[in-house]
Amino acid sequence: MKGSKMVRIRSVADPSVLEYRPQPRKPRELGPRARERLAQERKLARGIISKLTDPSRVFEVKLGPDDKPATIRRRLLKVAADAGVEIAVRPFGDRFFVGLMTPERRSRRGRKPGSRRAAAAKG
Repeated sequence: MKGSKMVRIRSVADPSVLEYRPQPRKPRELGPRARERLAQERKLARGIISKLTDPSRVFEVKLGPDDKPATIRRRLLKVAADAGVEIAVRPFGDRFFVGLMTPERRSRRGRKPGSRRAAAAKG
Protein backbone atom coordinates (compact mmCIF):
# COMPACT_ATOMS: atom_id res chain seq x y z
CA MET A 1 0.00 0.00 0.00
CA LYS A 2 2.48 2.46 -1.11
CA GLY A 3 1.39 6.08 -1.08
CA SER A 4 -1.68 5.50 1.10
CA LYS A 5 -2.74 8.28 3.46
CA MET A 6 -3.17 6.07 6.53
CA VAL A 7 -2.74 7.37 10.06
CA ARG A 8 0.51 6.27 11.68
CA ILE A 9 0.40 4.89 15.19
CA ARG A 10 3.47 4.36 17.32
CA SER A 11 4.31 3.92 20.98
CA VAL A 12 6.01 6.78 22.86
CA ALA A 13 8.55 5.96 25.57
CA ASP A 14 8.13 9.21 27.57
CA PRO A 15 4.62 9.65 29.08
CA SER A 16 5.45 13.22 30.21
CA VAL A 17 4.54 14.49 26.75
CA LEU A 18 0.92 14.51 27.93
CA GLU A 19 1.64 16.82 30.89
CA TYR A 20 0.23 20.33 30.66
CA ARG A 21 2.88 22.95 30.03
CA PRO A 22 1.54 26.49 29.83
CA GLN A 23 3.07 28.52 27.05
CA PRO A 24 4.81 31.67 28.26
CA ARG A 25 2.76 34.69 27.31
CA LYS A 26 4.28 37.96 26.38
CA PRO A 27 2.80 40.91 28.27
CA ARG A 28 -0.04 42.66 26.53
CA GLU A 29 0.82 46.00 25.07
CA LEU A 30 -1.30 48.94 26.19
CA GLY A 31 -3.55 50.57 23.65
CA PRO A 32 -3.20 54.24 22.73
CA ARG A 33 -6.03 55.39 25.04
CA ALA A 34 -4.58 53.50 28.02
CA ARG A 35 -1.12 54.96 27.34
CA GLU A 36 -2.64 58.45 27.16
CA ARG A 37 -4.51 57.88 30.43
CA LEU A 38 -1.36 56.70 32.22
CA ALA A 39 0.60 59.67 30.90
CA GLN A 40 -2.10 62.05 32.11
CA GLU A 41 -2.19 60.40 35.56
CA ARG A 42 1.61 60.69 35.84
CA LYS A 43 1.41 64.35 34.82
CA LEU A 44 -1.27 65.04 37.43
CA ALA A 45 0.68 63.20 40.13
CA ARG A 46 3.97 64.97 39.39
CA GLY A 47 2.51 68.36 38.54
CA ILE A 48 -0.08 68.78 41.27
CA ILE A 49 -0.44 66.08 43.90
CA SER A 50 3.25 65.85 44.83
CA LYS A 51 3.41 69.65 45.21
CA LEU A 52 0.40 69.96 47.52
CA THR A 53 2.23 70.34 50.82
CA ASP A 54 0.01 72.79 52.72
CA PRO A 55 -3.54 74.18 52.39
CA SER A 56 -2.31 77.55 51.09
CA ARG A 57 -1.12 75.98 47.80
CA VAL A 58 -3.86 75.80 45.18
CA PHE A 59 -3.44 74.74 41.55
CA GLU A 60 -5.51 75.49 38.47
CA VAL A 61 -6.23 72.73 35.93
CA LYS A 62 -7.44 74.13 32.61
CA LEU A 63 -9.43 71.71 30.47
CA GLY A 64 -8.61 71.18 26.81
CA PRO A 65 -11.25 71.06 24.08
CA ASP A 66 -11.41 67.24 24.17
CA ASP A 67 -11.34 66.86 27.98
CA LYS A 68 -14.50 65.97 29.85
CA PRO A 69 -14.78 67.65 33.27
CA ALA A 70 -16.09 64.52 35.01
CA THR A 71 -13.20 62.42 33.68
CA ILE A 72 -10.52 64.90 34.73
CA ARG A 73 -12.09 65.34 38.18
CA ARG A 74 -12.26 61.55 38.67
CA ARG A 75 -8.63 61.15 37.59
CA LEU A 76 -7.52 63.89 39.97
CA LEU A 77 -9.30 62.18 42.87
CA LYS A 78 -7.90 58.75 41.88
CA VAL A 79 -4.31 59.99 41.65
CA ALA A 80 -4.68 61.74 45.01
CA ALA A 81 -6.15 58.61 46.63
CA ASP A 82 -3.28 56.50 45.25
CA ALA A 83 -0.84 58.99 46.77
CA GLY A 84 -2.71 58.98 50.10
CA VAL A 85 -3.65 62.66 49.86
CA GLU A 86 -7.15 64.02 50.36
CA ILE A 87 -7.88 66.89 47.98
CA ALA A 88 -10.67 69.36 47.30
CA VAL A 89 -11.60 69.92 43.64
CA ARG A 90 -13.75 72.92 42.72
CA PRO A 91 -15.02 73.52 39.16
CA PHE A 92 -15.00 77.03 37.74
CA GLY A 93 -15.99 77.32 34.08
CA ASP A 94 -13.57 75.36 31.92
CA ARG A 95 -11.07 74.75 34.72
CA PHE A 96 -10.69 73.21 38.17
CA PHE A 97 -9.01 74.50 41.29
CA VAL A 98 -7.28 71.82 43.34
CA GLY A 99 -5.99 72.09 46.91
CA LEU A 100 -5.60 70.06 50.07
CA MET A 101 -8.83 69.17 51.85
CA THR A 102 -9.49 71.18 55.00
CA PRO A 103 -12.57 71.24 57.28
CA GLU A 104 -13.63 74.52 55.66
CA ARG A 105 -13.35 73.02 52.16
CA ARG A 106 -15.25 69.82 53.01
CA SER A 107 -18.67 69.54 51.38
CA ARG A 108 -21.68 70.14 53.62
CA ARG A 109 -24.16 68.40 51.34
CA GLY A 110 -26.47 65.72 52.64
CA ARG A 111 -27.99 65.04 56.04
CA LYS A 112 -26.86 67.16 58.97
CA PRO A 113 -24.69 65.26 61.47
CA GLY A 114 -27.12 65.54 64.43
CA SER A 115 -30.33 64.86 62.54
CA ARG A 116 -30.15 61.06 62.91
CA ARG A 117 -30.01 61.24 66.72
CA ALA A 118 -32.85 63.78 66.82
CA ALA A 119 -35.06 61.56 64.64
CA ALA A 120 -34.32 58.50 66.82
CA ALA A 121 -35.26 60.40 69.99
CA LYS A 122 -38.65 61.41 68.53
CA GLY A 123 -39.57 57.90 67.35
